[in-house]
Amino acid sequence: MNPRTPLMLQIVTGDPRPIARQITDGIKRQIAGGGLAPGDALPSVRGLAQQLGINPNTVAKAYAELTAEGWLLARSGLGLFVAEQRQRLSDAERERRFGEAVDRFVSDVIGLDYAQQTILDRVAAELSHYANKKTA
Repeated sequence: MNPRTPLMLQIVTGDPRPIARQITDGIKRQIAGGGLAPGDALPSVRGLAQQLGINPNTVAKAYAELTAEGWLLARSGLGLFVAEQRQRLSDAERERRFGEAVDRFVSDVIGLDYAQQTILDRVAAELSHYANKKTA
């Protein structure tokens, strides 16, 4: 059994995303970036809730979503573990979510008055952290 992997997550109170979404996004990033590897054990619901100073139900909701999407694997009596990578969504669902994400991103940055190339360069730099990892 793998020891529990500490999660380096921060909850930002000014973030418009719900706390459960911040948790799911943070864990997905850590998996995609290689900070969490398949088979790594995650902290218990109660342990992560205490670490973050939040309600355990919020952590349980985030873990349930990640499990349903195939990011995590629940092992009865042992806890939650990072699942082996696989395509988690159909091609049509991936395309739909990608389109929504791009639309949200463009809506968020359009009013910031940056040159298009500056935006593209920044996105490319952020994505380069994940260049060696194939994600679903």
